[in-house]
Amino acid sequence: MQSQSQSQMLRKINGLFFVVISCVLFTNCDANAVFDTYKSVPSEWHKDSIATFNFKAPDTLKKYNLYVNLRNTNAYKFSNLFLIVEMNYPNGKVVKDTLEYKMAAPNGELLGTGFSDLKENKLWYKGFKDPFVFKEEGDYTVNIQHAMRKNGVVNGVEKLQGITEIGFRVEQAQK
Repeated sequence: MQSQSQSQMLRKINGLFFVVISCVLFTNCDANAVFDTYKSVPSEWHKDSIATFNFKAPDTLKKYNLYVNLRNTNAYKFSNLFLIVEMNYPNGKVVKDTLEYKMAAPNGELLGTGFSDLKENKLWYKGFKDPFVFKEEGDYTVNIQHAMRKNGVVNGVEKLQGITEIGFRVEQAQK
């Protein structure tokens, strides 16, 4: 009888240890995040649908990396992804970029992290060559819209399948 209660106690201690270690690892891995938010996409991402992210400028003296984060499933049928990303600065300045990201390997396997058919992609927006500095204090807005087209077709893909969430992340650059 006593060994059974000791065994249960040992399992509880092991479980608690696992939870504590997981929390510590999760916190340390994400310690550089200043802003990290996702928006859900309905069953399809309409070409006119814009994901908007609002945030206050972090420290204007520090350097940052900015990312577009995407979660997608195997329903995503393209090897790349075109996005229009617009950043609105506090003083009214607007910077609009058309960006292309590789989403699949040559064999068709989707890139990104994840063990199931759901993949997560952390895509560079600003900071990959030189870290980004928020030179203006105040509120920033980032708008993200897809700009996908099929080869040889003038009109864009109206309803993009396979994207489940769109995110935007600001993290402090490593020295």
